[in-house]
Amino acid sequence: MAEQYSVSLEKIIQNHSLEIVYIPKPANEIEILTSEINRPGIVLTGYTDYFDSLRIQILGWTELGFLQNMLPEERRRALAYWLGLHPAAAVVTRGLEIPDYFVEACEEYEVPLLRTDEETSPFLAALIAYLNRELAPRITRHGVLVEVYGEGVLIVGESGAGKSETAIELIKRGHRLIADDAVEIRKVSDKVLEGSSPTNIRHFIELRGIGIINARRVFGMGAVKPQEKIDMIIQLEEWDSTKAYDRLGLDNEYAKLLDVKVPVITVPITPGRNLAVIVETAAMNNRQKKMGYNGAKELMHSLGMDDIEPSDKELELWSNS
Repeated sequence: MAEQYSVSLEKIIQNHSLEIVYIPKPANEIEILTSEINRPGIVLTGYTDYFDSLRIQILGWTELGFLQNMLPEERRRALAYWLGLHPAAAVVTRGLEIPDYFVEACEEYEVPLLRTDEETSPFLAALIAYLNRELAPRITRHGVLVEVYGEGVLIVGESGAGKSETAIELIKRGHRLIADDAVEIRKVSDKVLEGSSPTNIRHFIELRGIGIINARRVFGMGAVKPQEKIDMIIQLEEWDSTKAYDRLGLDNEYAKLLDVKVPVITVPITPGRNLAVIVETAAMNNRQKKMGYNGAKELMHSLGMDDIEPSDKELELWSNS
């Protein structure tokens, strides 16, 4: 069974600068378990089937206006239908004035009541994006994550392969470090993975012979970034003279992380190879491919070899543990 993650209401309040109108207990004790958001429309009419009480409820002009136009007894019943299901929290948008009867109903049913000055739709979008990231499925894998020309590049390989040294060279060339040694990977949507560093080792990088350094302190704020999407993986491995390495780039190799396919390039290591330049070139080439240009296909076309079809191969880079 997949692990379930949560985020405290306190973090949501701090991140979105929400005003607390009423709260039944400390916000750090209230856990939000889903990124789904609800606007209580039809529920206020008494139809409560399929209502998910784990969701945060958002109210704007429409909902408050609908309640205001009801007769007092109808309004009392509507609030009882809705708040009696004990939703996770209610947030009033646009900084609207909250009627006393609404505050009293939230107090009666012990439902946290918050307010924001933001308009409804922008606040909904921002809150959903925040919850998607905080509650995303995640794994931690050994490697180095860097941003190179806007591409998130996850560099993996055996210990001692030169991942951290390559990252330092990339930082010196103007690129940015996201994580060294341990990369926390989150599935923020069905097609997007985002990587970050565990908080306790963020900005630190290990160089054999030198030790641990703080990349932010040594190279400045421009050398680091808190998180980045993972656009490609570069697998470093020792040169094997018996292995046939891809020299054209026609074949597509992928790794599957959290059921998301990510392009993989295998780079053999030999003395004298400038890995930082190779990573830069791979990142630019990957970006071109996403924009519809493939240099290998153009070469095959110029040689009259259009009938060569690229093949897909899925690599098993890590175990499922």
